[in-house]
Amino acid sequence: MKLQEKIAAGGVYFIAEMSANHGGSLDRALQIVRAAADAGADCLKVQTYTADTITLDCHNEYFRNEGGMWDGTNLHDLYEEAYTPWEWQPVIKAECERLGLDFLSSPFDETAVDFLESIGCEAYKIASFELNHIPLIDYAARTGKPVIMSTGIASLEDIRLAVDTVQNAGAPAYLLKCSSIYPADYSQLNYACIPDLKQRFGVPVGASDHSLGTLAAVVAAMQGACIIEKHLCLSRSIPTADCKFSLEPQEFGRMVRDVNDALAAVGKADYRLPEAEKRQLLGRRSIFVAADIRKGEPFTKENIRVVRPGHGLAPVYYPQVLGKTAARDLTFGQPLRKEDICE
Repeated sequence: MKLQEKIAAGGVYFIAEMSANHGGSLDRALQIVRAAADAGADCLKVQTYTADTITLDCHNEYFRNEGGMWDGTNLHDLYEEAYTPWEWQPVIKAECERLGLDFLSSPFDETAVDFLESIGCEAYKIASFELNHIPLIDYAARTGKPVIMSTGIASLEDIRLAVDTVQNAGAPAYLLKCSSIYPADYSQLNYACIPDLKQRFGVPVGASDHSLGTLAAVVAAMQGACIIEKHLCLSRSIPTADCKFSLEPQEFGRMVRDVNDALAAVGKADYRLPEAEKRQLLGRRSIFVAADIRKGEPFTKENIRVVRPGHGLAPVYYPQVLGKTAARDLTFGQPLRKEDICE
């Protein structure tokens, strides 16, 4: 799996979240896998649940969404529409492997973990609303595989318990800062938490971004995010439960490029000139002969000047050279060297 390798190398690991964007079509799901690979994702993620494993088939007021983009919908109905059929998932995983993508899933109960183990899932993602589901986190972590957890609405105490659960089970833990608002406004992201979470919990930290556009992913990377998770759809014109806050393929590709370019621009604290920039040293000023000078003549402000380019003595020597005499005949436009000066 590329996850640990890419983070160890200082890069950002990009997860393309399919979620409900397949819209009930396996063919569209496979198109999303191909779009993710073309856009530069490292991983394609799905969700493994059924409506009956995540909620009850009940239509009283407790099971009705209130507010947000799913306002008024029934939980069971929404999950029945949005889920990814389990029989598709080995096919999706095989397409990921063919294209060099990692395959990742969010299990929502122990039966999902068992199923994902049976098809060789290499890591698990815990959704933000499941961060208090400690039995599930423990069950996934006991596989020994990496467990990536979104923080969402969790308190610091919730996060500590979840991280401890994973680590006590002997699995690597990762955190993703996210806002559990769909879509999230920039002011709700609080990506200043990324370095703080890393310092508090001593684990790699990334971002699960539900904002519109690609700017937030760049900001997250600049705050030290080593994982970026973003929803991917073929087109927001295809109506699905998640399309409104998902990126289209060309946008996802631009996000990957922008994040990588931003990381390259930050670089590291190194004041040595790169080879490509050393050529620019000639663009600096230096001391040149500004009029013909005979051997033995003194150097004056009239016959030497500090000008561009940088082939002659550095400007710092100019005051010392004035008044000294020429060691040989010098011609207009000649760079002044130490050997041209009588000591």
